[in-house]
Amino acid sequence: MFTPRAWGVLFVLCGAIFLEGIDVAMVNIALPEIRADLGLSTGTLSGVVSAYVLGYGGFMLLGGRAADLLGHRRMFLLWLGVFLVFSGVGGFATTGWTLLLARFVTGVAAAFMTPAGLALITSNFPAGPQRTKALGVYAGTAAGGFSLGLVAGGMLTSVGWRWVFFAPVIMAALILLAAVPLLKDHGGGRTVRVDPARFDLAGAAAITATMLLTVYGVIRLERPGDGAAVTAAVFAAAVASLVVFGTVERRSPAPLVRLGILRSATLARTNLAAAAFLGAFAGFQFLMTLYLQELRGWTTLQTGLAMLVVALDTVLAPTLTPKLVDRFGNTRVLFAGLVSAALAYALFLPVGPDWTYAAMLPTLVLLGVGFALAYGPLTMAATDDVDPSEHGLAAGLLYTAIQFGTALGLSAVTAVSVAALDGGPRGPGGFAGVDGLAAVRVALWVPLVAALAAVAVTAFGLRTRRAPVGAGR
Repeated sequence: MFTPRAWGVLFVLCGAIFLEGIDVAMVNIALPEIRADLGLSTGTLSGVVSAYVLGYGGFMLLGGRAADLLGHRRMFLLWLGVFLVFSGVGGFATTGWTLLLARFVTGVAAAFMTPAGLALITSNFPAGPQRTKALGVYAGTAAGGFSLGLVAGGMLTSVGWRWVFFAPVIMAALILLAAVPLLKDHGGGRTVRVDPARFDLAGAAAITATMLLTVYGVIRLERPGDGAAVTAAVFAAAVASLVVFGTVERRSPAPLVRLGILRSATLARTNLAAAAFLGAFAGFQFLMTLYLQELRGWTTLQTGLAMLVVALDTVLAPTLTPKLVDRFGNTRVLFAGLVSAALAYALFLPVGPDWTYAAMLPTLVLLGVGFALAYGPLTMAATDDVDPSEHGLAAGLLYTAIQFGTALGLSAVTAVSVAALDGGPRGPGGFAGVDGLAAVRVALWVPLVAALAAVAVTAFGLRTRRAPVGAGR
């Protein structure tokens, strides 16, 4: 079905989204080692992940629109290079603030690179079976990056946690070398001069400020009672920035975000489901890592290998999911995946201090199935009702929702677990002991509730198909 060049293009783009996923997962699995080496509190430890999310979520909409205006290929290559450089900076970090800065800039790079990559998929593969297959492979690779990253992170961390940052440098360099001759813009992305009137700099500043303030406010929720007035002020500033953004966009001759695109019910529901689904997984993964390593004393390699079964989505997503979508449609397949994830989290609620791996296995298998069935349809649905000229923007909206969900999921489980410990943020080994297990059990309700919310959104939405929302106002 695909020409050799098409396979090459797909390989490059899948490599980039795999890199983004594996980078996040490897850092997550290395968190306890990073905590021990740099002496980070639980709140600061989650900040290693949150800093990335802050940059990713804060600049995603700007990244998506920049890809549409300045060229999908140009933005993809440029920011893949930035991703490479600052992954290396993270590997050389010797202080907490250096690591946080590196993760923030890496997140910004991903915010520009990722929507450009998804837009290149939709512009290089025509609508129909070819695009469905390409998106299935792309989504499966993205999901596989999260799960295989756990194993790779465990193996690399056993050598030294810095290698979870150096390995992406090598991968990014190889992808960049292959991308330069292979990638071309087709139809959607177009290269233009940066004209302030056309690029809507005021709108870009307003929406970026809104995203940054909102994500930062969510991150601050990890510390209930700590600076509540400041947190409220941050959210108030975010609302004010959003009002300014809406005013600017209504008056702009070339808005950064055409407000009409937000009228797509399919797009809105897809983003809500994606936020809840990925937020649940991010929170669960964080708790699972702490449970296995700090409560059970497992090594990073043992933790990674234990979660290897989740990587079955790497096989199922590109092979089985496209066939199921062709037969049953996005909604039913997505619904099945979300139900599988919710059941997985429910089965893990009574986790004990000496659970065998066999007791954990049903949860991990169901998560693998859930990712295989849900991630691809979410990616496909994100651009279903959108004109090709705005696929970068639609991708930006989807990944913004994913990052907000991730930030909220991490913040929620951190806040709940720390509150359950009733002792404030802990230092190294902070979750060890009976109190730590109780805190993990309480916090496990957060992923379950989020997954059930995604199930509810999908059950009542994503049911109708309309013609793509045009690019006109």
